[in-house]
Amino acid sequence: MPAPALPAPAPLPPPVPPPTRGGAVPALALLGACHPLPAAAVTLFAAVLAAAAGRGPAGTALTAAAVGAGQLSVGWSNDRADQRRDRAAGRRDKPLATGAVPAARVSGAAAGALLLCVPLSLAAGLLAGAAHLVGVAAAWAYNLRLKGTAASWFPYALAFGLLPAFVTLGLPGRPWPPPWLTGAAALLGAGAHFANVLPDIADDLATGVRGLPQRLGTRRSAALAAALVLASTAALVLGPPGPAGPYGWGLLALTGVLLALTGRASGRIPFLATMAVAGADVLLLLARGAGLR
Repeated sequence: MPAPALPAPAPLPPPVPPPTRGGAVPALALLGACHPLPAAAVTLFAAVLAAAAGRGPAGTALTAAAVGAGQLSVGWSNDRADQRRDRAAGRRDKPLATGAVPAARVSGAAAGALLLCVPLSLAAGLLAGAAHLVGVAAAWAYNLRLKGTAASWFPYALAFGLLPAFVTLGLPGRPWPPPWLTGAAALLGAGAHFANVLPDIADDLATGVRGLPQRLGTRRSAALAAALVLASTAALVLGPPGPAGPYGWGLLALTGVLLALTGRASGRIPFLATMAVAGADVLLLLARGAGLR
């Protein structure tokens, strides 16, 4: 009696083709795998926050270097963790999915950036460095596990919320940031998470990723993203002592209008709107630098 036929194995995503040009990895492809826009935005936000808080040129440069290294490690590890899903979804905007850069190179870059982040963070002081490294660890936890859970928003809120602490704990006396600043940063981080996921919800669901935005759906996630970003701006405007001033009230009104106009937009527009609001918030922080500590 013939043996029963075994079921055919599930098909794997197509193999990554070898890099061209004699094995050389194009620098732009490696850069494209680090999520350059969010990484640059967060690094700039931290640098401006450090300057506004009075860290001085050296302290501001150190803050930017530590945050930049952390963001590179987070971006590269994210694309490395998502490589199979991105290939299955046919993501042509992902260098790892298209084979423009080998996985081993991205893994090495992520590890190297993380190793560099540790001494750069601790150079600002043990407590300040610990605050930043907890935030970086939260981002890695999102990449490796929490992205597909209902707690997907939490690493963003924690990492962004600890960023002001990294800045102020490096000041003389190691003061903690005011609660309104921590809250505003955490709200902005959570809002950025929902806005960033919006264009990928369909692909995520098809590949088994069920974070909180995927569970809520596009419409509710877009509304929640707008509400969180608006609440972040409100905390920056209304939290510090003293009058908000024309710029603060104007920023709050402009944020509401911008989010209302982009709330039903598709693609990357909601996320870019969030980045625009964050840029305006940075200007407000510069104007109110004396109240950041």
